[in-house]
Amino acid sequence: MKNNIIAELVEVSKYYGTGTGRMVALDCVDLSLAKGEAVVLVGPSGSGKSTLLHLLGCIDKQDKGRVIIDGVDTSAKSLEELASLRLDKIGFVFQSFNLIPVLTAYENVEIPLLFKGLGNSFVKDRVNEVLDSVGLYDRKHHYPRQMSGGQQQRVAIARAIVGNPSLILADEPTANLDSRTGGDILDLLLHLNKNEERSVFVASHDSVVLERIKKVVRILDGKISID
Repeated sequence: MKNNIIAELVEVSKYYGTGTGRMVALDCVDLSLAKGEAVVLVGPSGSGKSTLLHLLGCIDKQDKGRVIIDGVDTSAKSLEELASLRLDKIGFVFQSFNLIPVLTAYENVEIPLLFKGLGNSFVKDRVNEVLDSVGLYDRKHHYPRQMSGGQQQRVAIARAIVGNPSLILADEPTANLDSRTGGDILDLLLHLNKNEERSVFVASHDSVVLERIKKVVRILDGKISID
């Protein structure tokens, strides 16, 4: 694998179901993402976008082929064995935010660092730093129900980046937001890409995202093409 590649799929296929009811979600996909690159993944509903993101995020496993993250071939490892890789290398931003409702913004963001077993002083400083960077330091003691959709998505992004991942994966991050708030979220993701040199891979239908991220990967019926 080349040194400038952060993530790579090699002849990757993913199926759901068995026998005559088997559905092909991804069909022998080859894809590479360079370090510091921003890419948007486009395709209709059911085309395989979320499946592809989940494989890159080591949330799911492929049925065929290889998934390589920052030089680590994940193919022979279980999802449990990949937990440390997910914590260290990957930040995942979910469309539905996936915040824990009984935890404050601060507590939601600190979760990845607690799994790493880091010292309390470091965790406190890092969580406060990241919440400040997404403009939510003054809301850190608020619960998800006390925040707008845009604020919840910012908390989700803070949680994704608090562990300093090399790769940020975002599944329709603007879909549940109004156009202005969605634009602010996109600004934040592109800032992380340009100013902190994080690789950003976004699945989106949003025309604004397509206008601002120049490299486009299109997916249809489990197959991809690249603009």
